[in-house]
Amino acid sequence: MWGGRFATGPDAIMEEINASIDFDQRLWRQDIRGSLAHAAMLGETGILTKDDVAEISAGLKQVESEIEAGSFTFSRALEDVHMNVESSLKDRIGAAAGRLHTGRSRNDQVATDMKLWVRDTLDQIDEQMADLQLALAQKAETHAASVMPGFTHLQSAQPVTFGHHLLAYVEMLGRDRGRVRDARERLNESPLGAAALAGTSFPIDREMTAKALGFDRPTANSLDSVSDRDFVLETLAAASICAMHLSRLAEEIVLWATPQFGFVRLSDAFSTGSSIMPQKRNPDAAELVRGKAGRVFGHLQAMLTMMKGLPLTYSKDMQEDKEGTFDALQTLSLCLAAMAGMVRDMQPDLKVMKKAAGLGYATATDLADWLVRVLKMPFRDAHHVTARLVGIASEKKIGLEKLSLAEMQAVEPAITEAVFGVLGVEQSVKSRVSYGGTAPANVRRQAKRWLKTLAKG
Repeated sequence: MWGGRFATGPDAIMEEINASIDFDQRLWRQDIRGSLAHAAMLGETGILTKDDVAEISAGLKQVESEIEAGSFTFSRALEDVHMNVESSLKDRIGAAAGRLHTGRSRNDQVATDMKLWVRDTLDQIDEQMADLQLALAQKAETHAASVMPGFTHLQSAQPVTFGHHLLAYVEMLGRDRGRVRDARERLNESPLGAAALAGTSFPIDREMTAKALGFDRPTANSLDSVSDRDFVLETLAAASICAMHLSRLAEEIVLWATPQFGFVRLSDAFSTGSSIMPQKRNPDAAELVRGKAGRVFGHLQAMLTMMKGLPLTYSKDMQEDKEGTFDALQTLSLCLAAMAGMVRDMQPDLKVMKKAAGLGYATATDLADWLVRVLKMPFRDAHHVTARLVGIASEKKIGLEKLSLAEMQAVEPAITEAVFGVLGVEQSVKSRVSYGGTAPANVRRQAKRWLKTLAKG
């Protein structure tokens, strides 16, 4: 490739650090797709003859078939996927292969390939996010009225329902999908034809190649076209936020599966044992999802660090965009699949969760609200009265509902027997009827809304 400028070949160390074929060969589909579009455009504009274009297109399809069949040998001596495909094309069709690169550079070629790959992968990730939302929403509808403790500071706060808790993650994933779709929309401009950095003197039709590759339009500035990796950064940022959400759910599954919580059980399909302790059931799938989040975050940080000092336009540093991006999105895809499997697999222990929902004086806020609603007491006064009653119950080591009416009236004489109607956990969740609240009717409605939305795609 460099024969006209360099008298000797690269040193072995140079070849080792320079070659990217070990990882960028996964771009072969995108590379061939881009080359087919470019060749067709060169023919339509009269830059190449129809015969050349026919030879090039047929040869590229032969290369594609060979790679697809697994019989193609990628060479490290040829550095990258682009030169491997072009060299193989030359072996098949001869001199016409050298005309394919007219009006383009590896700089715009790799940017195009990478955009196509990221776009394809984002579509797959979006589908997986939707599948996880579906798994959560289906389980949420089933457990719209199943009571469990809600926590702040990991301390019992107020009763909620299991379905309501699961729907919180459906909302998070909805935002994740919005970020993925935003990233896809912004990246959907074609760099092809920007050439090395300044455009080309050939009368190419960039609108034609953009349309052929499913882009909305060609990029408007040739310098930016070949130096932009915002689309990778934005994708990694969206992936990192999603990985963080998955890690939070994984952490809760790890806690819920402990004997101390006992809220859910994972089957053998998503658990492992211990080499020394035969009683153990470890939620390793959840732990690995939690652990892999850091891996995704790391690739985002590495990419930001790599790009921060680069002048326009292309620098070889930018070759480092691929390995991390491939690994991050493959990791996220695996984590989404594992989490969807765990959500469908896990079985809640409704009795344990309901009992736990009443611990820690979780209905104290319901008592305070009752004092405000029924006795018209200012909330700060109601908070004070409730806190005193919680203190008395705590000293006696009993729940609020176990206090006698006389004990309550000793603190606030206006309290009536009706107060006991709000001190049960089921009454508590039923009362939370505000929009977005945990009342079972709300949860069922929200679950059905999500299921309907997901059915539409």
